[in-house]
Amino acid sequence: MLLGVAIQQTAAQTRALTVNASESIAPIQPTMYGIFFEDINFAADGGLYAEMVKNRGFEFVDPMMGWQQPNSDRHSMNLESGFATAIKSKESPADQTYIQVLVNKPEGYELINEGFRGMGVESGAEYLLSFEGAKGEGEVSQVVFTLIDESDKAIGSTTVDLSGTDWKVYEASIKAKATSEKAKLKLTFQGAGIVHLDMVSLFPKDTWMGREKGLRKDLVQLLNDLDPGFLRFPGGCIVEGRTLARRYQWKKTVGPIEDREILVNRWNTEFAHRPTPDYFQSFGLGFFEYFQLAEDMGAAPMPILSCGMACQFNTAELVPMDQLDPYVQDALDLIEFANGDVSTDWGKLRSDMGHPEPFNMKYIGIGNEQWGPEYIKRFKVFEKAIKAKYPEIIIISGSGPFPDGEHFEYGMEQLSELNSEIVDEHYYRPPNWFRENANRYDSYDRNGPKIFAGEYAAQSVAIASPDNRNNWNCALSEAAFMTGLERNADVVVMTSYAPLMAHAEGWQWTPDLIWFNNLESYGTANYYVQKLFSNNRGTDLISITEEDSPLTGQSDLYASAVKDANTNELIIKVVNTAKSAQEIDLDFEGAKVAGKAMSYTLRSDDPEAVNSFESPKGISPAEAEIPLSKGRLRTSVPSEALVVYKVKIK
Repeated sequence: MLLGVAIQQTAAQTRALTVNASESIAPIQPTMYGIFFEDINFAADGGLYAEMVKNRGFEFVDPMMGWQQPNSDRHSMNLESGFATAIKSKESPADQTYIQVLVNKPEGYELINEGFRGMGVESGAEYLLSFEGAKGEGEVSQVVFTLIDESDKAIGSTTVDLSGTDWKVYEASIKAKATSEKAKLKLTFQGAGIVHLDMVSLFPKDTWMGREKGLRKDLVQLLNDLDPGFLRFPGGCIVEGRTLARRYQWKKTVGPIEDREILVNRWNTEFAHRPTPDYFQSFGLGFFEYFQLAEDMGAAPMPILSCGMACQFNTAELVPMDQLDPYVQDALDLIEFANGDVSTDWGKLRSDMGHPEPFNMKYIGIGNEQWGPEYIKRFKVFEKAIKAKYPEIIIISGSGPFPDGEHFEYGMEQLSELNSEIVDEHYYRPPNWFRENANRYDSYDRNGPKIFAGEYAAQSVAIASPDNRNNWNCALSEAAFMTGLERNADVVVMTSYAPLMAHAEGWQWTPDLIWFNNLESYGTANYYVQKLFSNNRGTDLISITEEDSPLTGQSDLYASAVKDANTNELIIKVVNTAKSAQEIDLDFEGAKVAGKAMSYTLRSDDPEAVNSFESPKGISPAEAEIPLSKGRLRTSVPSEALVVYKVKIK
């Protein structure tokens, strides 16, 4: 008798779920899962942009920042060594400074660049060196460039002969003899006298797509592996700037590298707990390179532009309405740069940079995280001008930095009245918020604006806390929330985690999707959540229910389902946030399925567990095959897990 009761209880615990494969609720947009790039946490210079020399053009506010002269003293004549002095003489705003190196005694003088918290150098790899130089008075005949490791041991060098007093570009290469995460580049000189130097640059030869002076290969590969539907760039708050003068201006980031005007990064002193006064933007990774990267990955480019409002968390400066025209023109010119014929001014520049074909840009964002009536006033002006000239361009508006409150409600009300096409919502909230809001979009107006979940990340401690961690509890909570995004694919058409990248020693903000140092990189648990959803986006949303209701966290179970017409598969994503496994019996209506399913399980027994450089795939998907019985999938969903099930349709 007792045994019979136990059997009944076990059977009752099995949850009967139904997938209706016969009806497509909505198409899954190719843009459903994308990536948002912002130059925070040294994500561009010192990260994705593979330049290894910091302050290569001596254009930082302190022209010698990043450069060391260990045997020299500014308060000495340096007769036993020498001294480099910044010279301000060039008229171009992008290239105002070079250095004059006075070599008194060649064997005593060294000039060293420290890189971005060092330089990552790999044994056997080749590094391409270039610089601008001109001989001055005296007999300096050569510059010797040496890579040195943490103990100042030489691990590779090259010698460049100098010729003439006119400026010219010199190029060479260095082959590394050893691996070092924190190498430096040392310059020494043959002969005494004066030499002028500028744009001292060092890149790995092996870059993404083999492009000279291009992007760091391992980091782009992590992005490409996400199969992103779009690339949002360049931010983020750097679009706005702390002041309008320091906003991101895309026109200053295109054309020849040496003509791109450097700018202090708005994140350099934002947080007292992580000051980074050496954080500047060289714009070697500029708008052309962003468009090119999006094209490489098959992602739709999504540039975000200033709307004439500085960051409202900082100065909140406004451009007067009667002075907004240049900002609007920037947007119109950007569309021409991306899509215009080569006979147009900006289309010609794109062609001159090596891309005569248009980038086929479809989306543009106006403002990043602005709020209030001043934003709405400016957005209207942009929308009118863009639609008048480019009616096919889809304009993305913003609802502010928070997912609720009076600013959010005002913005959504106004943008709905304007019939805004896509509204960008942001959520930085505790893990429980994400679990509790898996049904957030169930009640949204199906005739209202589409939604771009443009920035979200569960915060393990608090917004902007330096103690936030990319732990499994946060990643699992995001997975639960993402089933709600996917279930509402008729409203939610774009989603992206933020921030994207962080240098292990140069970060300002946590958590972040990808972490890297000068040699290595890894995806967090959150990264693998994103990857499972993005790599399994499907083409059509279908329903998965329990007793005719969607799974939005009842008894700790969340789920969404899609059909992939390209692969002829049904894909079910199930998140179990309970501390124990849950049995499910999954029935497929409207489709005959194969006799087995593939499962991809992401989980950990420890909610505080994180991936790391030592264990980069500690939390990563495990693949398994599951037999089906009479067309049904009966299986156990592990505790605290995201599982993706893929079943072939016969």
